[in-house]
Amino acid sequence: MLKPQNNECRFAHKLDGLWRFLADPDDRGETRGWPKGLPKQHGYMAVPSSYNELTQDAALRDYIGPVWYETDIVLHPAWQGRTATIRFGAVSHHAKVWWNGRPVGEHKGGFLPFDIELGEVGPDATTGRLIVRVDNRLAWDSLPPGMVVDHGDFPLSGKRKRQDYFHDFYNYAGIHRSVYLTLLPRRHLTAIRVTPWVTGTKGGFLYEVDGTVKARAEVRLLDASGRCVAEATGSKGRLAVHRPRLWQPGKPYLYTLEVSLPGAEPDLYRLQSGIRTVTTGKGTLKINGKPFYFRGFGKHEDSDFLGKGHSDAVMLKDFALLEWIGANSFRTSHYPYAEEILDHADRTGVVVIGELPAVGFNFMPGHFPVFQPGQIDAATRKHHQETLREMIARDMHHPSVVIWSLANEAATQEKPSRRYFTPIVKQARKLDASRPLMLVMSAFAKADTVGDLFDILGINRYYGWYHDVGDIASIEPNLTAELRAWYRRYRKPIVMTEYGADTVAGFHSEPPVMFSEEFQRDYLAAHHRTFDKLPFLCGEHIWNFADFATKQGLKRIGGNKKGVFTRQRQPKLAAHDVQQRWHKCDASGRPRRQ
Repeated sequence: MLKPQNNECRFAHKLDGLWRFLADPDDRGETRGWPKGLPKQHGYMAVPSSYNELTQDAALRDYIGPVWYETDIVLHPAWQGRTATIRFGAVSHHAKVWWNGRPVGEHKGGFLPFDIELGEVGPDATTGRLIVRVDNRLAWDSLPPGMVVDHGDFPLSGKRKRQDYFHDFYNYAGIHRSVYLTLLPRRHLTAIRVTPWVTGTKGGFLYEVDGTVKARAEVRLLDASGRCVAEATGSKGRLAVHRPRLWQPGKPYLYTLEVSLPGAEPDLYRLQSGIRTVTTGKGTLKINGKPFYFRGFGKHEDSDFLGKGHSDAVMLKDFALLEWIGANSFRTSHYPYAEEILDHADRTGVVVIGELPAVGFNFMPGHFPVFQPGQIDAATRKHHQETLREMIARDMHHPSVVIWSLANEAATQEKPSRRYFTPIVKQARKLDASRPLMLVMSAFAKADTVGDLFDILGINRYYGWYHDVGDIASIEPNLTAELRAWYRRYRKPIVMTEYGADTVAGFHSEPPVMFSEEFQRDYLAAHHRTFDKLPFLCGEHIWNFADFATKQGLKRIGGNKKGVFTRQRQPKLAAHDVQQRWHKCDASGRPRRQ
């Protein structure tokens, strides 16, 4: 799964911009002939963006069902004989694609890329019409899961359809990341898999190359100055460097693998990666043999106007704020982020926990079983494993990604959860044995049934907020006891992956009360005092980096307000205290006791 690239042998043309757009509430677009062209009574939609965010119509904001996108592409005569492929960065959640009225492919899953091959550009080709049907409906066998239900509390309200789901972020929909038309040689590379290694004074990469033909690949490893430091030939091999420069948190160093298929019509691809190791032991995670302490956040791809649409400008602002506050890491809660974000983490030395979109596996309001036939079952697991394959194939080469998180807040107190997760863990280890595996827990240590399957545990807990509401004094004794219970049971590294309090920017109270900026400041400080007493803890990720959109609810006033920054990326009071804490750390990155 190779990201589009312009080089001597390849051409990538970005198709972002305004596309023709039309909702299809009765789902009759296909029978009406829309795959051949949308009717004249259409609107327009920005790509990439969430269509929910760019409307004054509440019906479209909360829309359930398919919508259609259409754009025309001019085909240059120089492209004749090339293989044309359309690359979608992410479409939420189900996509069907037509090219000049011909069905060419479909994809399930809203957070990972997919390629649609259009075939060879012929001598008479001048234009092409690309049409995409996007369906935002969630079901039990999708990630995240959900269900479409009848809505209406009273008989006179009438019954209407509503998308119900169990995760706490808005179900934004649309074409969320860039779309490319790529032109490739007939014989071309399709995948490059790299695994870094270090032994003594040597290090390098194990590599595997796939292509449309079994040609003999030529591989050169270039250092940051462009100097060739290792070479190999063949579809798989080992590249070795004497005294390599290691990729390190805060001190990134990237090598470039230059892979070519020689011949009359050659192909070439350049892939950047870093040499580093990741290991775990009792209470520690080590990068290049040195203990690493996670300081940072759970985040969301979420911003004004774009929703979940990717923006390089928003990305750069977020990374600038991470540096300002002293963070060294973040978790891609609760889905794989855009490739551009991981590329920038590689370049800047920010450490990433990469997470699957397996969220909403805990139906807390209803307290009914989760892992059972017809809900989270074998069909869900099949899609879970498909998504795992896609995520690892896309992100394997990123040195910034040091952990795979396979789910968030699943109901692991249920015994069937072990049967569900065991094959997923086995598959993850087979696909990538170089990274530890994490599960982010919401169950309690005594009741959990799966923790031994994983290398590192993420713990989400909200004492003083959802438990012992408003009582900051309850945090230290309860959290200390719980984290010690987790460590006693499994003797594995623990990251506090979520802790936080909803905070309305500009609301002040002294003494502090819930939702005030002072309460958030004191709430986080109580957690930090607790963490400083627990040597087996290897990280603290505040929930959340910035306020984000959620579905409407009595507990959510304009979204989730647990951000240390507002949705517009302005700091709340607590951000300044966190900044002071995170800029005074030891060599591992652990904050020094104040």
